[in-house]
Amino acid sequence: MQHFPIFLDLKGRTVLLSGGGEAAMAKLRLLMKTEAHLVVFAPEPSDEIVAWAAQGLLALHPRALAPADLPGAALVYAADEDAARDTRTAELSRAAGVLLNVVDDLQNSQFITPAIVDRDPVCVAIGTEGAAPVLARAIKRDLEERLNPRLGLMARIGKAFRAAAEALPEGRPRRDFWSDYYFGEGLVALDAEGETALPAALDRMLDRHLASETSAGRVALVGAGPGDPELLTLKARRLLDTADVVIHDRLVPQEILELARREAILVDAGKQGFGPAMTQEEINTLIVRHAQDGHHVVRLKSGDPGVFGRLDEELDACDAAGIEWQIVPGLTSAAAAAAGIGQGLTRRGRNSAVRLLTGHDVKGFAEHDWRALARPGEVAALYMAKRGARFLQGRLLMHGAAPETPVTIVENASRPDEQVIATTLAALPATLESGDVAGPAILLYGLAPRARATAAAPAPARSETTLKEFA
Repeated sequence: MQHFPIFLDLKGRTVLLSGGGEAAMAKLRLLMKTEAHLVVFAPEPSDEIVAWAAQGLLALHPRALAPADLPGAALVYAADEDAARDTRTAELSRAAGVLLNVVDDLQNSQFITPAIVDRDPVCVAIGTEGAAPVLARAIKRDLEERLNPRLGLMARIGKAFRAAAEALPEGRPRRDFWSDYYFGEGLVALDAEGETALPAALDRMLDRHLASETSAGRVALVGAGPGDPELLTLKARRLLDTADVVIHDRLVPQEILELARREAILVDAGKQGFGPAMTQEEINTLIVRHAQDGHHVVRLKSGDPGVFGRLDEELDACDAAGIEWQIVPGLTSAAAAAAGIGQGLTRRGRNSAVRLLTGHDVKGFAEHDWRALARPGEVAALYMAKRGARFLQGRLLMHGAAPETPVTIVENASRPDEQVIATTLAALPATLESGDVAGPAILLYGLAPRARATAAAPAPARSETTLKEFA
């Protein structure tokens, strides 16, 4: 991030602008929305700028900017649309130590003016470091359509009520109150009765929130999907945006964690196979403790929380502590891995069922019906099975599976560094030993990658999937 976004208080401060043409007018239309004292230097100002000066919206000097004009200024805009004049303004600004923007010249500017969605006092600023102004304008247009035009009105009335709302405890109780105002009862009152109904609605809401019991904590056990942030469900995204505490697995990528509310506490409860790990009992204790403190806890699990995610153990801990909970399913890694190789987990005429197995250790395999899985056409997705691959191979071959049965190893399914390795049951252990498979991997037993030549469309640009073939 080269340009750090801030909101600068310009009330009563001086902003200087050199220029009198189209570029100057474009900046002035924006600056006149502020409470700054605007001073324009233009030997040949446009009629519009002259009219604005006559209305008292700015001070106009029909001359060039001079060194004596700069002391005390907060910002300077060079908008003469002439290289020599803009360079002179830039030199004067730098000499005086005043922040400078040269219109349409990112390299010589010390700050940039973002695209702005104005719902005063709500203001959304959009910047692209000058790389894509068209994109910034497109985002602005999209936000203009999405944001309620009366959002500024609600914010102005709500701002006057903030002192009264401080009667509520800090943290979640106040956030719940303001959420109710902006997205619940307050919005309903505005739609039904208009602006005059908002003060009374705020009073009713405050009385109700003050009378309610202390905000109770609750837990959402949320599936983060296989890793691609675009595969996160809308419900999971919303819960992350409102969470007080996020307790996450090791496999949840940073791109998804960054979607959490910025003030949320992030707790890494990751488990690494055969390495350092937080015990399940410790995780249960963390979940319960934070919920009992009144927090809204998101227990964020890679894939789907109900597929080898020890979901029931964490639910049992919540039940024992009397904590409210909900489950938000996620896309399991097996589905993403199958999609990555262009196959369905089931197929008419081939298999009407699919098995999901865990192979973290041989205990996960001990009681399985190997004879049924060894039949031709059967399909299984094996999680955490890299270390148990030789045991898996031995059991299947012992029960009659064909050595040439396809097995596909999908590492980092759905992520930019996804890797697909096609092999057979006979070669599976050797393939894993010789291949560079360091990340989390799913073994798709009974499935081979669909031939790339039959693909209906090229892979997305973000994909860096590699395919290795082993004899």
